Amino acid sequence: MNDTIRWGIVGTGGIAHRFAQALGRVEDATLAAVASRSKAAAERFGGEFNIPRRFASYEDMAAFDGIDAAYIATPHALHTPGAILMLRHGKAVLSEKPIAVNRPELDKMIAAAHAADRLLVEAMWARMVPGTQKLLELVAQGVIGQVRGIQATFSYDMRDEPKHHAFQPQYGGGSLLDVGCYALYFASWFAGAPVAEIRALADVGAKTRVDEQCAILLRHENNTLATLHSGMTCRRPSDGALFGDEGYITMARFYAPERFTLHRYDREQPEEFETPYIGNGFEEQIIAFNRCLREGRKESDLLPLAQSREIARQMDEIRRQVGVVYPQDGGEDDCASEE
Repeated sequence: MNDTIRWGIVGTGGIAHRFAQALGRVEDATLAAVASRSKAAAERFGGEFNIPRRFASYEDMAAFDGIDAAYIATPHALHTPGAILMLRHGKAVLSEKPIAVNRPELDKMIAAAHAADRLLVEAMWARMVPGTQKLLELVAQGVIGQVRGIQATFSYDMRDEPKHHAFQPQYGGGSLLDVGCYALYFASWFAGAPVAEIRALADVGAKTRVDEQCAILLRHENNTLATLHSGMTCRRPSDGALFGDEGYITMARFYAPERFTLHRYDREQPEEFETPYIGNGFEEQIIAFNRCLREGRKESDLLPLAQSREIARQMDEIRRQVGVVYPQDGGEDDCASEE
């Protein structure tokens, strides 16, 4: 392994920009390549971030021996083919969330990672930031007692972007996969037991055929209940809370919080916690991935593939209940497109 881990980015959209900005602040990493289906897009992105190698083909970057790891930043439905391509060419892979559109697709990725003996991690950056780490520490210490209830909402309004891939089932669209996965992960980190029962309702667009809003109720095996909501046609506060026997914690933004408030029932004054990011919030996941790569791990110790599979299973069941179907669910060929 080189002293500096060399990264390549697959895709040139907004999330790729955020990743590139964060990578520039990580000491043991460098951005060595970018790939797009469009030569012009690769050149623009490469010029913006001073990237030496710019590819107009994912296949060409996969064959390039000048990178150690690839970040998959394409629309959801392209995560699996992009990741498998990179893994088969010996690259470690960090795939943007959700790691795949369904669990069978994820299992293909895992099989490819095992065959290549390479590291594969879902880019659930919220797990790595200081706020989530501190929440996990406090809950483990029992400061609010046993967690009995969990609440999380991530809902925004993007009706002014009707052609966005989030509104298209062929790209794995819908609020559940776009932002609901954050809420499902949040519940999984703090419930203290596996999910025993799932109930879901959704507003499925007549034209889009994806969940434009989704409401989820989870009952865990210890009877902890989680009330979750995702949406992309209704602006709501992205707040969250953890309710325990001895107190509760509230946060204005439940996913990757930079501040939150602890309320203990035996104390009059609440406690405020400030947990800022290093930069834009993506640096922590890059540092964690680099550590795993240097240690020779094949999956993350903080976000293991078994957990990614469980969240994928939950999303598959939720979509089954609300009636959202993707081409990949029926075994059709993977779609391919521009970013």
